[in-house]
Amino acid sequence: MSRFIAFFMVLLSIVLTQSSCKGEKDKGPNPYGTKSLIPQSPYAMLIVESESCIYCKQLDKDLQRDPQLQKAVEGMDVLKLLAESNARVRYRLDGKEGESTEEDLARALGVRAYPHIIFYNSQGEIILRIPGYTPPKTLACVIRYVKEEFYKNKKENINQFLQREGCV
Repeated sequence: MSRFIAFFMVLLSIVLTQSSCKGEKDKGPNPYGTKSLIPQSPYAMLIVESESCIYCKQLDKDLQRDPQLQKAVEGMDVLKLLAESNARVRYRLDGKEGESTEEDLARALGVRAYPHIIFYNSQGEIILRIPGYTPPKTLACVIRYVKEEFYKNKKENINQFLQREGCV
């Protein structure tokens, strides 16, 4: 009799567990749906990060706490991509539009170091890539370089701009 009760309890717990997880299968890895990386603003800053990256966490703190950076990103979409995530994303980048996992998109973009910041316009044209951590003062200048369209001046690249502006 005690075996029957134990068996019944195990069976009941399995059934309850399966029924409580039933909706999760339908939702896939991201229960909120597909995340869009298509900018609503004229420019976007896509931060590709890794779960174990300490510099990614520092960049996140900088964006939350540094007033100069907060002001710089006004009017620009700040988007994040987690390199190890299976969450679905919709994108328009580098002349391609589609949907994939965050991990697959990071790989397709050739990201191998974190954080990796990609600036692009609303048409998905990549303007600039910044691999690795950048201090707040320099990053604010980089954002200005993109937003104020200094990148269109073919006579001055990002490094020359940063030097001229005293950002490095």
